[in-house]
Amino acid sequence: MADTDTVFSGSVAMLYESHLVPLIFEPYAADVGERVKSRAVTRLLEVAAGTGVATRSLAAALNPGTSIVATDLNQAMLDKAASIGTAQPVEWQQANAMALPFQEADFDVVVCQFGAMFFPDKAAAFAEARRVLRPGGTFIFSVWDRIAENEFADCITTALEQVFPEDPPRFLDRTPHGYYNLHAIEQDIAAAGFPQAPQIVTVEARSRAHSAHIPAVAYCQGTPLRNEIEARDPTRLLDATNVAANAIAQAFGAGAVEGKIQAHIVIVDV
Repeated sequence: MADTDTVFSGSVAMLYESHLVPLIFEPYAADVGERVKSRAVTRLLEVAAGTGVATRSLAAALNPGTSIVATDLNQAMLDKAASIGTAQPVEWQQANAMALPFQEADFDVVVCQFGAMFFPDKAAAFAEARRVLRPGGTFIFSVWDRIAENEFADCITTALEQVFPEDPPRFLDRTPHGYYNLHAIEQDIAAAGFPQAPQIVTVEARSRAHSAHIPAVAYCQGTPLRNEIEARDPTRLLDATNVAANAIAQAFGAGAVEGKIQAHIVIVDV
């Protein structure tokens, strides 16, 4: 993983929320809200909350008065999340999932939507989630499937090879879509000390936008892919975005576009 893969700051956080959240994250946020609301939850922790799309779903799904703590490594993402608001109070706290600042057995449920791929040591981060869970508690997290199962991300990654043929940016393939192997996930869960094997459900959804330009901006400017593009040539961000938009239009149509997205939902009990 490159050093820039976990940096979500400045306009990246704003474009992440305005473009990427409705494009790919909202269907899975609704899914995790449905999965959690059937459980007995008095205190919930979310790690890698980003700009709060899953947090908002959880706050709406859980009983009023549930204690919800949402954390992220990047303060800019939390600031954006807090500015949007939630259906019930949420405690926003900057925290590293590798070293959670909470006591043992402090939460009934720990949720992580599309954050595990960024953890430098997955088993260690999962062990932290297990540590803060009460007996009988549940850890629920989601990760993207391989990039070939996520059409816009795959199309954009291939398109950027035209812009930087000698050193194409591989962030999307390397990190967001780099932790899809179910056996590896099961091994990391076991190494984290969970007493049971996880339940893993693969969920397909659809990614929709009014134009090809929207997913191009979402991925090229609203994720750390932007950091990779600008590291190669800071003057070519707009060029790279336009090449990505043209590739999506060619593959999915010149008007409104729709593509497949697919993720694994992992559920493991203590």
